[in-house]
Amino acid sequence: MNLPRNKFAQVMPAMIAVALMGCNDSAKSTDTAEKSSNQAVKTQEKANKKVAISAIVEHPSLNDIRLGVIDGLASLGYKTGENLTINFQSAQGSMATAGQIAKQFVADNPDAIVAITTPTAQSLAAATSSIPLVYTAVSDPVAAKLIDENNQAKQANITGLSSQLPLEPQIELFSKVKPEAKRIGFVYSPGEANSVAIKNQLLELLPKYGMTLVDVPANRSSDVGDATRSLAGKVDLLYTSLDNGVASAMESMVQVANELKIPVITSDEFSVRRGATAALGVNDYDFGLATAKLVAQVLDGKKANEISPAVMNELTLFISPKHAAAQGVTVDLTKLQDSINVDTMPARQAQN
Repeated sequence: MNLPRNKFAQVMPAMIAVALMGCNDSAKSTDTAEKSSNQAVKTQEKANKKVAISAIVEHPSLNDIRLGVIDGLASLGYKTGENLTINFQSAQGSMATAGQIAKQFVADNPDAIVAITTPTAQSLAAATSSIPLVYTAVSDPVAAKLIDENNQAKQANITGLSSQLPLEPQIELFSKVKPEAKRIGFVYSPGEANSVAIKNQLLELLPKYGMTLVDVPANRSSDVGDATRSLAGKVDLLYTSLDNGVASAMESMVQVANELKIPVITSDEFSVRRGATAALGVNDYDFGLATAKLVAQVLDGKKANEISPAVMNELTLFISPKHAAAQGVTVDLTKLQDSINVDTMPARQAQN
């Protein structure tokens, strides 16, 4: 479910209020003192942990995942400024920088490393086989060579959370947003293994729905606008999924899509806020919260190879009627949700 970001702030005062009740009872006072003592021991056990976090780029979706990780760790007893130090570094879209960050992290020797996105996870996995590494926002960890087909990590220091979104519901969404769509445009980063894997899956799946894929690479974020424009007259709809290079330049894609009146479908909420028509994907902040549970287990002393890699693919539908109109289509929020053959969370209309 989509949790409010201040949930933990709402819950904690209630817990404190319960703890203060019955303080006049000596037996309960003794019990409270014992609990406080035990809590102090637990706090001592959790003290002075260092977590390094890196992402290949910064954009709202990845930022929300990082925020979820930090908030989730706080709810599990690891709070920045108290018993946790966070070192965050962004590679700003450069694989060379990602490699430098990986070397820096290894030299710093933190208690755990959180790798947000596939390129970052690959760089860090190549840099260390000993420091616990928790990957997140990786759409295909098998293709990224982080785990094998039996869900076993390639290295003993690796575990993580992937977002292996089923593509069939995405394709169903294409036909619901624009029923006449037959040619699907796909702008992707050829250097991102996750994007290449999705492209290959689309090439296999789309013909089963009477659709074809028209793909065009964008080697850099600055190429996304031109790559999108090159699809003018060639496609009926644009799709992008978990591609960080494209997500970093979503406004460029949207600007061209608005001019050409081509709807943009993505797989994250923030792309809809930034101009896309609709998205069917996981909630980024919740994804971060789920990742934090894996990181906390590592900080508690569990070995990475004792934590099974997990998948989070509960889908949420995000729609912006305003952006749909700008891209030449009309969407009905209720009908669209009811017509998609997937167990989705209640559809939410985007803020824009």
